[in-house]
Amino acid sequence: MQFEKKTRIGNPKGIFGIMIKIVLILVILFIAIILIDRINFPSPIKKIEKIISNENFKIVK
Repeated sequence: MQFEKKTRIGNPKGIFGIMIKIVLILVILFIAIILIDRINFPSPIKKIEKIISNENFKIVK
């Protein structure tokens, strides 16, 4: 058997690792929501109205 030196600390396993991933995902989503909320999207200034005459309507029974 050969000696294998582990130079990497290793991945957290089990429930601890899953909790870290969930917390990281939630933090990223929270930051994304805050950044999107700060963007000022322009709203339409002009009111859109379309006048429809009554002649175009047909009664269907």
